[in-house]
Amino acid sequence: MRCVGDTGRMATVRNPLERLRARVGDALFLKVAGPDGHAARDRIHLTPGPRWFAPGSPVRRVHADTATFVGGLRALLLQSLHPLAMAGVAGHSGFRGDPWGRLARTSTFLATTTFATADDAQAMIDRVRAVHERVRGRARDGRPYRASDPHLLAWVHVAEADSFLAAHQRYGERRLTPAEADEYVAQSGRVARALGAEEVPETVAALGAALERYRPELAATPEALDTARFLLREPPLPWPVRPPYRLLAAGAVSLLPPWARAELRLGTWFDRSCGGPAGAVAVRAIRWGLGPAESRDRLGEPV
Repeated sequence: MRCVGDTGRMATVRNPLERLRARVGDALFLKVAGPDGHAARDRIHLTPGPRWFAPGSPVRRVHADTATFVGGLRALLLQSLHPLAMAGVAGHSGFRGDPWGRLARTSTFLATTTFATADDAQAMIDRVRAVHERVRGRARDGRPYRASDPHLLAWVHVAEADSFLAAHQRYGERRLTPAEADEYVAQSGRVARALGAEEVPETVAALGAALERYRPELAATPEALDTARFLLREPPLPWPVRPPYRLLAAGAVSLLPPWARAELRLGTWFDRSCGGPAGAVAVRAIRWGLGPAESRDRLGEPV
């Protein structure tokens, strides 16, 4: 029997291998979701009421899959290439001082808007929009930025949707058909529009076209290069955990478009030759700890 609750509820696991699996999964979950992750998970998945997205829908399948670990890292690397978006992150997010806190907030936002009740999803959107209104300043080149800018919000969404979809189609437990992939883009776009983004793509083809339209605006600033170095070479992890994280990072780098890898000065021999298999090993290991995606998606069914 496998337990999915907090550490106190893991005592009933009898099989030693399953007990190890439960401990690994619980530790990984709390690292990503934060110390209040169990309470947040229960609130998100067990509160009765209508949801924005139905169980089994593409957006829930993608966001429940452990391939999002690779997709999320790829998204951060890709998003950093917009100088104005990167200036906002560098100036306001505190990702170096509190990287795990930022990760927990991001994962809670993703889980809430994907799996929680419609009321809770909208409340989360409202809170984030209020924060965005306060985030503004000037980039290194003097250009002003504001986090509530619909154009920047659309860029963050395009980079994220493209990354999650790419990671799922490479490493996902059950990959999407072309029609389901289009539906994923449309469904994830609902959240972006709720945040204030405009010109949000609705299909995979439109997503690719949007990414190309942003390319003239993209460049690896010193802040972007510092972020890539921090995420890939200096992760805030104990030394024993860094080798498996390196596999995850190689998978993320291998999925980046060649032009993005060149801008960020990424792509070692290992990334080029072994990045795909390395990412697959990392995703399978995480899936072993957390369990299959379908069981996590079913947690979101209204009760």
